[in-house]
Amino acid sequence: MLITAEPPALRCHSGARDILLLRRCDRLSFIARINPKGPPVIHPRLLNRFPALASFVVGCAVFGAAARAADNQLSDREKQEGWILLFDGKSLDGWMTSSQKPSRKPVEDGSINPHGSGGYMMINEKPWDDFKLSLDFKISKGCNSGIFIRTWPLTPRPGKDVGFNGLEVAIDDTKGAEFHDTGAIYDLVKPSKNAMRPAGEWNHIVVTCRNNLIEIELNGEKVTRMDLDQWTEPNKRPDGSAHKFDVAYKDHPRKGYIGLQDHGNDCWYKNIKLLPLDGAGKDASGK
Repeated sequence: MLITAEPPALRCHSGARDILLLRRCDRLSFIARINPKGPPVIHPRLLNRFPALASFVVGCAVFGAAARAADNQLSDREKQEGWILLFDGKSLDGWMTSSQKPSRKPVEDGSINPHGSGGYMMINEKPWDDFKLSLDFKISKGCNSGIFIRTWPLTPRPGKDVGFNGLEVAIDDTKGAEFHDTGAIYDLVKPSKNAMRPAGEWNHIVVTCRNNLIEIELNGEKVTRMDLDQWTEPNKRPDGSAHKFDVAYKDHPRKGYIGLQDHGNDCWYKNIKLLPLDGAGKDASGK
């Protein structure tokens, strides 16, 4: 939980770090620290000089802790909204490799690590069409991975890997904002910025697929948008520049499997949740 104050209003939001911060002008100073075994520890100076703000900090921390679910669980609000938990943090039930075989790699620290699974990627066993996918990921140094969406079918075309059958949200240990950097739709659409945290820190990503539109939000920032209807020619972006895929994405199936790529490096995925956007809570097979 992070607390920041940015004039004129105080703002409360969740984050990966456990330090509460107060912004005054351009300076940041510690005001409180989350105590996992009890109430937040408030800086004495804050208690003495700003008792009302101290009360607000405690309230935000308690409210945030109550609203968040534990890892790999749905919160009460998520259950009410119709979210589906795709990974329970304990087993690989509902997951297999893109070769449709069991993974060689067990669950690792409550996460799926596709590296060493034995397939091009780990996939959820059901195909999905319109959905919002929410998950947390953490990369290793030098990592190259990706989240695949609308992968269909699972049988690779001759001379191609199965990645050509889907769209990849790039996850890489890089700092740029180009076609192969984190948040990009790989080799197709650049992100507006690289909002990923450094290797070894957890990130939160939301990928939304709704008919022809694909949108990506990384660590709370909207970074990428793709309108499939504009992609009418193979190997060519809407602006006429070339890309590697011999696919006219306007005609690509608008359903498919979700996959976590093994591209030779450790990358951990947890809190994998999906909200169907068809209003019926069904996957693409109608179940």
